[in-house]
Amino acid sequence: MPRHDILVALFSFNEGEKLKSIISQFPSDRPYDLLFVDDGSNDGSFEFLKENNYEVIRHETNRGIGCGIREAISFGRQNDYKILVIMAANGKMRPTEISRLTDPIINEGYDYLQGSRNLPGGQSPHLPFFRKVMINLFTEIVNLFMEFKGTDITCGFRAYKLSLFSNPRFNLDQSWLDKYEMEYYIHYHVLKGGYRVKEAPVSMVYPAQTKDYSKIKPFSGWWSMVRPWIYLILKIRK
Repeated sequence: MPRHDILVALFSFNEGEKLKSIISQFPSDRPYDLLFVDDGSNDGSFEFLKENNYEVIRHETNRGIGCGIREAISFGRQNDYKILVIMAANGKMRPTEISRLTDPIINEGYDYLQGSRNLPGGQSPHLPFFRKVMINLFTEIVNLFMEFKGTDITCGFRAYKLSLFSNPRFNLDQSWLDKYEMEYYIHYHVLKGGYRVKEAPVSMVYPAQTKDYSKIKPFSGWWSMVRPWIYLILKIRK
């Protein structure tokens, strides 16, 4: 049984020392529980988590972030959590900012909090220029089709009220949602479902070197983020 109402899920694939570093940033008296989803790591990450008695969902092979989010949602609902926070375990996001996402849900009744590096109080040091341009362009294109006008559609630091997923409009078991599609599928249905949505300023801290700053592949990764909007707006998928 959970000690708290909030579950923070961290997603990892061969993050090694970055994983250990972000774990060290969590306070011991944290008002939330941790869940790690290891997506087929072969660098000892899974063994490290098990040896230190963390709750872990393990994939034997790399299946994708969407699959991990689906399993984290299922774990949270089965164990009676009220709020799920999702974040990468690669050190770009800061555990000290989790409350920026959860407090509006707890205190103001919001259903979904989207992190934004573009709001005042947010930041993204060392973000490569091309990626910044693509993030802003993608955000503006999505805003053309949505009533809610966001500032940072691609930030993966988010929080959901888990009761959202009792609504049958969220068909999370579709296999095409296994990768980056899942986050945008949920985002679309939250907005179209009339739920209360808000952005919160967060940090996305990129490494100073430009090499290997992201696991998103240049073409397939961006297509994975774009196609949910095409499929859902054109009603190709539900």
